[in-house]
Amino acid sequence: MTTTVGEISERLASALLFDKAAGWDPVGLQLGDPEASVATTAVCHEITDAVTDRLIEGTIDLVVVYHPLLFRPVTNLIAGSGPAGRAHRLIANGVSVVVAHTAFDVIPDGAADALAEALGVNETSGFGPIWGREAAKVVTFVPEAQAEGVADAMAAAGAGHIGHYTHCSFQVGGVGSFLPTNPAKPFSGEVGVVSREREVRLEMVCPAGRIDAVLAAVVHAHPYEEPAFDVIEARSNAGFVGRQGRLESPVDVQEFGRRVSERLGGVVRLAGTGLVSTVALVPGSGGGYLLANSADVVVTGDVSHHQAVAAVAAGKAIIDPGHIATERPGVKALYAAVAETVDNVVDMTHLDPDPWKEL
Repeated sequence: MTTTVGEISERLASALLFDKAAGWDPVGLQLGDPEASVATTAVCHEITDAVTDRLIEGTIDLVVVYHPLLFRPVTNLIAGSGPAGRAHRLIANGVSVVVAHTAFDVIPDGAADALAEALGVNETSGFGPIWGREAAKVVTFVPEAQAEGVADAMAAAGAGHIGHYTHCSFQVGGVGSFLPTNPAKPFSGEVGVVSREREVRLEMVCPAGRIDAVLAAVVHAHPYEEPAFDVIEARSNAGFVGRQGRLESPVDVQEFGRRVSERLGGVVRLAGTGLVSTVALVPGSGGGYLLANSADVVVTGDVSHHQAVAAVAAGKAIIDPGHIATERPGVKALYAAVAETVDNVVDMTHLDPDPWKEL
């Protein structure tokens, strides 16, 4: 039975929790025809010219890439160099692209956890929230006997989805009061008489793009002639891009820096001194999270001079092996995750995109 680009994209979105990606991140199907058939899928770190050549030569139908190919908006796709030129080549040769990026950073056993495991950091917890796309809480008030039916209808319309869980709601009982006036036809109570009813406050998170559908579901499933509801803008259920944990035993920061170099590669920079017992890690560019944790040292890439100075002044050490080096364990984990979800997967994670070389 033929598998399509759209089917694989949906399968990966569910398995890798694409809805946990940062709101600014172009995660998901970025190039391709959802109806096109897929025989072979590849996984890579970044779509460079070398990767593009291999994708086309290897008759790959779909590539799952960690870094987005097109990160900033483009106004044209013309043959040539650069991301837009690569996108043109891939489209012309029928290769579709699915992006994982920050969604895979934050999920359990994703890039952040893989980095912690590679460096021997245990007992980890998350820090550094990554906020997703615009969302809201939809709140309504329902008679107790009808609350589950309304909740099911809202869930079917797209509300109440958190990570691998659906139908997530909060319900609390109370008393609602109302006075029906002509020409009302109340579900309970009488016209002209104040009625007090046992009701449930029912609330569910909802993506901004599903609010209209969820409200339609509320109105359809609700027993009242005039349901009361609120739509409240919300920042909800962020994933955490960083991990903080402990080493098995304390080590000097320079010794730990050598461990980072041996296990991740990269051109390693170190700032600060002292013993290290607790470690914070952020794959990729984590300079903005240096002070968002209580660890002795932070391992991340792309730390600026001023960020490092501020962190050292706050008593932290910094180990920066570079952007790509901190993502390498996560990209290997991405290949393993895709291979568990999709048949016939080619590993192209060895085609490393790091531009920095040791002298």
